[in-house]
Amino acid sequence: MSVVVRFAAWIGGLALVVATVVNTFAVIGRRTGLPLHGAIEIVQVCVLIAGGIALMLATGWDAHARIRLILDRIGEQPRSIGLRICAALAGITFAALCVGSAWIASDLWRAHETSEILGLSWQPLRAFATAAMAVVAALFLWSAVRPQR
Repeated sequence: MSVVVRFAAWIGGLALVVATVVNTFAVIGRRTGLPLHGAIEIVQVCVLIAGGIALMLATGWDAHARIRLILDRIGEQPRSIGLRICAALAGITFAALCVGSAWIASDLWRAHETSEILGLSWQPLRAFATAAMAVVAALFLWSAVRPQR
């Protein structure tokens, strides 16, 4: 595993740990009368980072969950074609999500959009989400056309 992939996995895992710790303190704070203001916003940021990294890594490792009910019962050639079609459709889907996300980001880029409590800027988060979807789309489309191993 490359250093970049390992670093990304650690960042994604760390984001999940931070989300868990913040949420735990927020629940304890609500019960003790000392609420943690902005906890939901912090958790949203952490989940976006962890989810984006997880999608990219799972796609790159070809580790998405699949139901192989039909693919396990057909020959090698039709299975290969089916897997390529599935990868192409997933790539097109993520490309459409990327375009939509980029469109929304471009419309709101100069709006100086921030979160309500902590004032976190949504611009870098929208950029990260759009980039993650672009990477996932590219990986799926590459999987659809690459030579079979």
